[in-house]
Amino acid sequence: MDSIKDIQAIEALNAKGRPTVEAMVTTESGIQVIAAVPSGTSTGAYEAHEVRDGGERYEGRGCRIAAANVCGEIRSALLGMDVTRQSAIDRRMIELDGTENKGRLGSNAILAVSIAVCKAAAASCGLPIYQYIGGAVPKKMPNVMATVISGGDFSQSKLEFEDYMLKLEGFPTFADTLENLAAVRRLLEKKLRAVYGAFPDDGGALAPPMSSTIEAFDYMLEAIREVGCENYITLGLDVAANGPYDAEKGRYVMTEGEMDNGELLDYYRSLAAEYPLTYIEDPFEENDFKSFARLKAALPGVQIVGDDLFATNIHRLERGIACGSANTLLLKMNQIGTISETLQAANFAKQNGYDITVSTRSGDTTDSFIADLAVGVVARQVKHGSPVRGERNAKYNRLLWIEHELRQR
Repeated sequence: MDSIKDIQAIEALNAKGRPTVEAMVTTESGIQVIAAVPSGTSTGAYEAHEVRDGGERYEGRGCRIAAANVCGEIRSALLGMDVTRQSAIDRRMIELDGTENKGRLGSNAILAVSIAVCKAAAASCGLPIYQYIGGAVPKKMPNVMATVISGGDFSQSKLEFEDYMLKLEGFPTFADTLENLAAVRRLLEKKLRAVYGAFPDDGGALAPPMSSTIEAFDYMLEAIREVGCENYITLGLDVAANGPYDAEKGRYVMTEGEMDNGELLDYYRSLAAEYPLTYIEDPFEENDFKSFARLKAALPGVQIVGDDLFATNIHRLERGIACGSANTLLLKMNQIGTISETLQAANFAKQNGYDITVSTRSGDTTDSFIADLAVGVVARQVKHGSPVRGERNAKYNRLLWIEHELRQR
């Protein structure tokens, strides 16, 4: 037994320069670890609730209250607990919070401690985090989903979908996967800047002033072919359909015009018929389980992915499985707020034949924990974004080390 000796936390900054929570857990044996919490820009209604300070500091997004909750109530409740009892520790924090969405203490406060506890437990057991999470199950490296062009509500481009992604699968090693991703991303940027001149990027993804999905796909395929890896890379979309959905009209506002559910489904079918589109995330708004199911039936072999649909919540996942909605769970720790609940959702998805994509958030940090998480839950993919920013590459570099370790065994 290695019990918790101390827990501290601070308001820290994420990769966007916005506040988040970092927690430090110290055990009686002298182990000390730090964990940082990511946050999302595009968030669904069913995600766990972060506590923010309000007021003028950081445009109201300060995290001093959440950090104080860690140093106060949470610390007092967890001191002396065995650090390896992840479920019991997470359950105590959930009960202490007492709300449905972790909104009193804050999911940012609770998750920071939950991740730190998991890290400390792995260290206490003398195991890498991925092995502590996954046990003795033979490990394999995940494939990669990477956003290379951005669109949607939060991009300066005029593209209708939020993320235009590359799906890399089948390379001999993870190192080969990352090398080819970097090559395609560099060539794509070179091509787009030659056409459009100067334009911003968005979290590492390119945001040229284009408005056509067809145009984006054509440039992506051109770069893939020139690098010579068209047998290993297909295309993916994160629609983030909550954005273009007009609830009053019950329609989606797309560049092709307003569409109802059936028309939007046909639009996806036409894209998949014309292009190697093998991954579609959140194709409909977050309560439309039936349309997800219809799309899955219409596009066999395509990953239909639930992000806002499931919110890494086992109860929503149960509903989706019962409806036949989707075939892939997007796993985001901060949507649910604890490691034990994240693992519960991952295990339930796998038991029901779903793939798992482990995803960073737009407001992420250099904490590489989810790289280990992805290997531990045997995720089909990681979704870390283009490998051009520190918070992304921290995860990619950790995965390179994990592959190195696995090859030594």
